[in-house]
Amino acid sequence: MSFKLAACIVALGIAATAASPASAQKKGGTLRLYHNDNPPSTSLLEESTIASVMPFAAVFNNLVVFDPAKVHESIDTVIPDLAESWSWDQTNTKLTFKLRHGVKWHDGQPFTAKDVQCTWRMLIGKSETQDFKRNPRKVWYSKLKDVGINGDDEATFELTEPQPGLLALLASAFSVVYPCHVPQQVMRTKPVGTGPFKFVEFRRGDSIRLVRNPDYFKKDRPYLDEITVRSIDSRATRMLAFATGDYDITFPSDVSIPLMKDVKARAPNAICEMTSTNLQINLLVNRVNPPFDNPDIRKAMSLALDRKAFNSILFEGSGRLGGAMQAKPEGEWGMPPEILSTLMGYGPDTGKNLAEAQAIMQKLGYSDAKPLSIKIQTRNLPTYRDPAVILADQLKKIYITAELDILDTPRWYSRLQRKDYTIGLNVTGVSVDDPDGNLVENYSCNSERNYTQYCNAEVDKLLAAQSREVDKDKRRKIVFDIEHLLVDDAARPVILHSSAGNCWQPYVKNFHPHDNSQYNNLRFEDVWLDK
Repeated sequence: MSFKLAACIVALGIAATAASPASAQKKGGTLRLYHNDNPPSTSLLEESTIASVMPFAAVFNNLVVFDPAKVHESIDTVIPDLAESWSWDQTNTKLTFKLRHGVKWHDGQPFTAKDVQCTWRMLIGKSETQDFKRNPRKVWYSKLKDVGINGDDEATFELTEPQPGLLALLASAFSVVYPCHVPQQVMRTKPVGTGPFKFVEFRRGDSIRLVRNPDYFKKDRPYLDEITVRSIDSRATRMLAFATGDYDITFPSDVSIPLMKDVKARAPNAICEMTSTNLQINLLVNRVNPPFDNPDIRKAMSLALDRKAFNSILFEGSGRLGGAMQAKPEGEWGMPPEILSTLMGYGPDTGKNLAEAQAIMQKLGYSDAKPLSIKIQTRNLPTYRDPAVILADQLKKIYITAELDILDTPRWYSRLQRKDYTIGLNVTGVSVDDPDGNLVENYSCNSERNYTQYCNAEVDKLLAAQSREVDKDKRRKIVFDIEHLLVDDAARPVILHSSAGNCWQPYVKNFHPHDNSQYNNLRFEDVWLDK
């Protein structure tokens, strides 16, 4: 049996993203955005953060994308982009894309199947010209043998075995196509794409500017003339600037529940939506560094987590309790409550969990008189710092005294990449709600993004099994088995799945935050300004 969408040919998919007749849209204007951080680089294939995706996704295209007008992403909402159509062969191991003809890179060079082949050969390490500094999603393509081409307009992904999640992975904002003729050193600072907007300027820590691509292959897109992005360190300043009309859309998931009330009070006409984000707050423990190479300490730390307190303080109860995969109801792979409650530390009796954690630490020789002193490293954003403060307070109850070590974004990701930390409070953003885009990326032994250096042969075996399983119900059952093992091993204890607000001015049209990824609706090619 072939995968869903086994022979998908959507010749008019481009038109489907428009929410109303073309005559209703107004062309022109500048979309004014703010940034809460400093992007590490402009190279989306090398980065793992929305700090790079938000300002630079509009420079690029994918083979396929999640329909930006559909709030919930799934394999059913994947639509064509640089590909006109796609089809699987009968063995479900060859995925062939018919490509658009006549597409140009921003420097005027023609886009061809060779660029598709070149991009994925770099990602799987098969290219002699690869010079990525980082390759965080190489593990997504562990089944990819090669990309074959047939002329300029056809490319075939050749797999060693079926991978039903591949199409969803290719729709991620991190799965953009790169030009073969542009070196990666250039792509990190002055990216060249085929997308609706052309890169003009990136002034680090200050501003970013993109302008309309007049040669975009979607002839009536984009509607906007420009996108400008300004960096603002203070969240209070950002909220005030939006409320006074200086900016058109808030940064993804930047608006907390208390702040949303303030924004609505100051700007009652603003449109604000609370949504799940597929961001999970988690505890990172570098399990090779003593004394945290002792599984008992890791178990005690996991048991000490009072998730209800985190939820109450951070989200006024609107966060979601879940495992590694996004929690229900938004999560396609979330565990039902009756299964979740059986996992270690997830039951309602937090007092019992705490007592067990204290007993473990006492047995290891720790007490109020003899605490374990640590540093908790985290990123210099409120969404990281605030839960880190709560974590430090909760760990005191099991005789661990913690000092926060706050790092800017480039240093934070550099430390994680080098595994140069002991304890961290992390917020993991999942760009695709699929086990291959989350579990494989974060927990498999050989993944670059396995920041805790967790490695369990049984988990790896199950990760491979779920990845090739074409029956979704059977695949989901394997995923639940993996979740059990991850919790039992305190692999990367998930504290909570966050919810947050997005706000935009009433004249901003065709902007739709998604409820199971904050990454894949940020190209802005369909957005227009009714003013």
